[in-house]
Amino acid sequence: MAAQPLVSAVPPKAQAPLDVPSVLKPGHPLADVADNERLYAFESGFRDRFANLVPVLKEVHALQHERDFEEKAQRIVEDNLGYRLPERVLEDAWINDLDTRELYLHGTFELFDQLVNEYWAGRDDLVDEAERAIAYFLDCDFHEVDISPCSDGRLLSLRRFILRLPDLAVRVKSYAGAQFDIEEDVRHWTKRELLRFREGRPTTADVPSRYLKIAAYHYSSADPHHQGCAAHGNSERDAADAALRQLRAFRQAIENTYCCGASVDTLLIGVDTDTDAVKIHIPDADTRMSLYRFVDSAKVYRETQELDGREAELRVYQSIQDAIHQQGWGHGNGAPHEGMLRLISRLLLNNISQLDYVARYHNGHYADVGHRERVIIVGQEVEEMQVRNFAYFAHLETMEEGAHGMDVGVNKIFRQLNVERGLPVPVVIHYRYDRKVPGSRERVEARCRRIRDQIMARYRELAEKGLIGCHMVIRDKRSGSQLEPLAG
Repeated sequence: MAAQPLVSAVPPKAQAPLDVPSVLKPGHPLADVADNERLYAFESGFRDRFANLVPVLKEVHALQHERDFEEKAQRIVEDNLGYRLPERVLEDAWINDLDTRELYLHGTFELFDQLVNEYWAGRDDLVDEAERAIAYFLDCDFHEVDISPCSDGRLLSLRRFILRLPDLAVRVKSYAGAQFDIEEDVRHWTKRELLRFREGRPTTADVPSRYLKIAAYHYSSADPHHQGCAAHGNSERDAADAALRQLRAFRQAIENTYCCGASVDTLLIGVDTDTDAVKIHIPDADTRMSLYRFVDSAKVYRETQELDGREAELRVYQSIQDAIHQQGWGHGNGAPHEGMLRLISRLLLNNISQLDYVARYHNGHYADVGHRERVIIVGQEVEEMQVRNFAYFAHLETMEEGAHGMDVGVNKIFRQLNVERGLPVPVVIHYRYDRKVPGSRERVEARCRRIRDQIMARYRELAEKGLIGCHMVIRDKRSGSQLEPLAG
């Protein structure tokens, strides 16, 4: 294959649209400054690692005809990126020139593995953090919190940054357009109820706690007609309506199957991917939600920024009451239960810290309002990937069921991001096995290879040109387990 110089590897820096809505300023009295500093260090280290990839590969590319090229190339990459290049690619460079597409894929996958495997090192605090959060959820009468955001990479930071929820305390599974698999979620609900009944985890079955299902759609305040949800034609209303319908269908499925829909609560959250502001749709006393009844955290942020901490916190609570008692299309039948009110208050307060974070470190508005993902993750969620716009996620059990989500990632996002610039589409196939179950690892390995073959067949045109590549990794289902790469 002829050499593919990386001159077009990095897309032009995105310019924020001119009609940016009233940009938020840093310095809110309710912001958690220490947590923001920790998160910024995490985000910066994460992004810096990948930012070095293309410059280093360009340096290697420029040396390919020099004496001792292979040795020099390996030294440069090891010193700057911490991995070794595939020797076969270097050895063949004198025949067809350097295959920079393969080097780009290899580098992306190596850095991905590094970041995932390093994430848990020295993080014993994550367990304590999760235990505190679970205790708080139980105090709000929720024994499980299950979130299904859209698989858009701009929502990848939903748990850790936007909502400030601990890694180990909530379940997150992403789907294109937040159209989660209802049957799978009913099975998960059943499993959680069985754990309560048999093991008393996290509560016994006689405790009147609830399973909370959250769906998160997204929109763009700066460019609503072009940078919204690709799965819903950039329409905020369509995205919100589809997510709300899915939540209603999930609750109905539980009621129809087990006659216990009362043990299920639902919550709809909208995310402005330009600022990380949220719209939390407030359920009424009958657990019904409306597209027109919500609290906008950006509005609350502006209204409370000049207040002292106590007054600002009271105003957050008042904003929820204002939404509950509104008239018109958003009118509902009273307030939700007290636990739901406490949780919504906490989420709003958490998001105020995130708005302050974006104001302080990103000038109140992300420059990359559009897609800037670096990789597609296929299969099961990678909980360590929590940096905005880093990856597009396609939840995939079979290609037949997950083809739509995969097509959105490849055809609507990465063709423009990578393929049009001559760069390949990196796809990480990730599944977990249960070491306690005989044969689980072997079955997961087989699934990885089957999905890999189906992806390469579906996008044969790209595969034949070296414009898509797959990296297969598996690991034990326990949080913190290391990735185990699979050979081709």
